[in-house]
Amino acid sequence: MTFTALLLHNPQFRRLWIAQVVSQLGDWFNAVAVYALLLDLTNSATLVAAMMVVQLLPLALVGPIAGVVVDRMSRRTLMIGADLARAVLFTGLIFVRSADQIWLAFVLVSLGVVATAFFEPARTAMLPDVVPREHLITANALSAATWAVMLAIGASVGGAITVLVGRDAAFVCNGLSFLASALALRGLHVHESHHTLHAPGADVRVRDGLHYLRAHPATIALLSIKGVWAVAGGMMLLLTVFGQRVFVAAPGETAARGIGVLFAARGVGAIGGALLARAVQGVDAARLRSLVPWAYGLAAAGYIALANAPTLLVGALAVVWAHVFGTLLWVLSTVLLQLAVDARVRGRIFALELALHTLVSATAILLTGIGLDRLHIPPRTLATTLAVFFLVPAIAWAVALMAERRDTSRPPT
Repeated sequence: MTFTALLLHNPQFRRLWIAQVVSQLGDWFNAVAVYALLLDLTNSATLVAAMMVVQLLPLALVGPIAGVVVDRMSRRTLMIGADLARAVLFTGLIFVRSADQIWLAFVLVSLGVVATAFFEPARTAMLPDVVPREHLITANALSAATWAVMLAIGASVGGAITVLVGRDAAFVCNGLSFLASALALRGLHVHESHHTLHAPGADVRVRDGLHYLRAHPATIALLSIKGVWAVAGGMMLLLTVFGQRVFVAAPGETAARGIGVLFAARGVGAIGGALLARAVQGVDAARLRSLVPWAYGLAAAGYIALANAPTLLVGALAVVWAHVFGTLLWVLSTVLLQLAVDARVRGRIFALELALHTLVSATAILLTGIGLDRLHIPPRTLATTLAVFFLVPAIAWAVALMAERRDTSRPPT
């Protein structure tokens, strides 16, 4: 099924997708405006870096609790509540007017990210109730493509609005985007299967999700796909450094050109990966798992090419290649978990996945920054190291899949 057909013929998924579009568009409006606010009021790059961490760590810290709530409550109701909370919190940034009020920006953004920690697992866990199993690849591929397009559109339009109209307008637009998302979800009517699998008054606990993982070790491997890929967070920091130091054509040339091209290449690669993922719809779970080592290996090849790229154009093409297969990994992880995990614990598993991904990503960014600034490791050397790292999970998955095939082909004794 094509993206268009899924949107036309499944009105419930269409509402879920519209909610994603408008809220993610607002997210990128907000990111540009918040960074501009911090720099204008304090001129501190350190505070900008701290805000980036604040936008990640609450997802990891709140994840286990969020997963329990997602599996206990109506996921639709929870998503609407998260949208309304984010609308109020992010609009509240208009009250930050001076450097001594910066603390308020950190509080508001932190609480908004906490709301996101409830929204995202609920949306992902609900998807198998909204679309048939055979359309999960298409639905998740469209979700990944939407994120990439909103990255490109939201960041550019948000920057333009911030420059032309002011930061407050961007904050208000972000708040309105969450109200629009809540309105779209209000008309969403779907049977939430996790309600029928929990007895009335059942105690839904974090440790039940951990018990589930111990009883289903194969799920741990699926859970780790995004967690391992999150090491690429260090590569995102390196993209800015490559744009600033490696691919600057002449002394005095602004770094914005190189950084913009490399981040645009990231978005293009994500769209290509989403289209590639849709091309494998209808493939069974075993064959989808067989794509995982290939995706890791081919993404590593792209990053190795970036580390050795002689020009910005070659570097951008390498980033496109790497993120085609990185996005394929993202979609494979989501679909395989949706197919494998029981609906009654799906919220806790996806909340744990989100927490693991954000924690690893924040750590990778921090360690890469230390490698650059404290240890003075050249950017190309760090990029090569991160690229080679992704060959490790590629080999591990390939070995595990070969062992699995040998076990299944061995005649019973």
